[in-house]
Amino acid sequence: MKKIFTLGLFAFAMFIGSQTLTAQNTKLEDKVEINTKASEKTEVLGRALKFHSNQKDDVYEALKLFLSTELSLSRNENTLPAEIEKNKTRLESQMKEILNDEQFSKYKALSNE
Repeated sequence: MKKIFTLGLFAFAMFIGSQTLTAQNTKLEDKVEINTKASEKTEVLGRALKFHSNQKDDVYEALKLFLSTELSLSRNENTLPAEIEKNKTRLESQMKEILNDEQFSKYKALSNE
C-alpha cells in the first residue's frame, strides 16, 4: 500500500512539474521570438540607414522593448488603442534620440511603407 501511495504521489508531482515547465517554455519561446524579430529589423534598418555599432545596439534594445510591449498588449483583451499608440510613440521618440536627422527621416519613410 505504501508503494502504491508513493507511486501515486510521485506521478502527481511529475504532472505538476510538467505544467510549470510548459509555462516556462512559452515565456522562453516568446523571448526568442522577440529577440529574433528585433535582430532582423535591426539588420534591415542597419543596411538602409548605415548606422554605427553603438547606434545598432541602441536600436536593437529599443525594438526589443517595443516588441515585448506590443506582445503583452496584444495578449491583453482590455488593451486600449491609446496604449498601442503610446508604445509606437515611445519607439519613435527613442529612434529620434538614437539616429541623426538624416537617418531619422529615412527611418520615417521606411516605417510609413
